[in-house]
Parts: sequence; C-alpha cells; structure tokens
Amino acid sequence: MDQLDKKIIDILKTDGRISNAQVARNLGVSEGTIRRRIKRMKSEGIINVYAVPDPEKNGYFSEALIGIQVDPDKIDNVATEISNHEYTTWVARTTGSYDIFSWVTLKSSEDLGKFLSYDLGNIDGVKKTETFVNLKVLKRGI
Repeated sequence: MDQLDKKIIDILKTDGRISNAQVARNLGVSEGTIRRRIKRMKSEGIINVYAVPDPEKNGYFSEALIGIQVDPDKIDNVATEISNHEYTTWVARTTGSYDIFSWVTLKSSEDLGKFLSYDLGNIDGVKKTETFVNLKVLKRGI
C-alpha cells in the first residue's frame, strides 16, 4: 500500500459514495487508476465500503457500550454468541478489566434492559457486565 492508496482511503472515509472520476480529479490521476486500486484493495480485504446508518433515523434510540467479564475458557463462545445477536453492532476481545466489549443499538431503554437481563444474562460463561449508556454519539464510523 503506497501513499496514493492511503489518499484514496482517506477520501472514501469521508464519502464512500464518491465517484471514481471525482476521486481521480481530486488526486490528479486517471479514473482507471482509481478504479483498479479500489478493486484491488477490496479484493485484498484492505477496505470495505459500506453504509453507516443513523440509528435514531431508523428508530433506534438507545445505544450502550457493555464491558463483559467471561470465564476464560468460554471467551470465544461468548464473543461469537454476542456477535450473532441482532442488536449488536460491534464486538471486541480486549485486555484489562473486561474480556469483551460490545456496542449495542436498540429501540428503547426498555429493550436495553431486556437485552441485558434475558439475552446477555443467559449466555453461559458471562460472569459480570457493566453497561455504559451513551448520552450522545459524537463520531460514528471509522
């Protein structure tokens, strides 16, 4: 990956729908160069271009970051189960006080309570959770 690839990525981070022709004009190269490089970076898994929806505009008004302590022999299973849940938008295995952090997006605080009690609370291996309810998201995306 060279400097041109990095510049292309920076542009796509701000506008994933920008045309190849516009990227080419911005960087002073041909459209074909941009098309080939984006295609290569996608095929090599360097970039993924996807939409980042606004939860509130889609009816989801409760978001939280959850720290999860897990039995050491069940971390992978718990992380996978959390990853497969419909409300989960992000999951990471971590070091420190929590083994896993998860970001969830739900329609209401009542739904968040149900998720914590019934869904997360019933996963085998979960020892403790701490929930950080988001008051305002200041940046969304990469």
